[in-house]
Amino acid sequence: MTADRTPSQTVGPFFAIGLPWGEGPYVVPEGTPASIWVRGIVFDGAGEPVPDALIETWQAGPDGRFADPRNPGDERAGFRGFGRASAEPAGAFAILTVKPGSLAAEDGRREAPHIDASVFARGLLKHVVTRIYFGDEEAANAADPVLSSIDPDRRTTLIAAPAEDGYRFDVRLQGDGETVFFRV
Repeated sequence: MTADRTPSQTVGPFFAIGLPWGEGPYVVPEGTPASIWVRGIVFDGAGEPVPDALIETWQAGPDGRFADPRNPGDERAGFRGFGRASAEPAGAFAILTVKPGSLAAEDGRREAPHIDASVFARGLLKHVVTRIYFGDEEAANAADPVLSSIDPDRRTTLIAAPAEDGYRFDVRLQGDGETVFFRV
């Protein structure tokens, strides 16, 4: 009998099996006026795509209000405010949504339009939370109280670049260019 160590093992993740659903990546129905795609890739600390990540988003509508599931009259033409997308084998994800409006901050200032995002992936004991700001909202981003509280060298990790059909936002879980994550 030997006393060898048990090798390290990771069970799961099972996000791609149990959590996705057909309408998950559609915060708004296809064909919604002014709809945009937020697309990106989730990368691990070695710069490799994470094929089994899951991205959840929560956001206000263009009017700066959140959908309220307790109020059946608050559907606003199919806007749910919530999206969930599984990464494809190459680590790519996509969410169809509309650009949110700005929100009132606790101190009375305005927060720039943004989407709250949670990332679930192998190797994470707990999901990580970040924000997606929009690269074509320079004035609003400069005045945003949360974004302006972050080291200027790291702010760019929270800003989605305009793309042909919406925006590009990559998530880097560790390493060079690591995305800013928030304690919530």
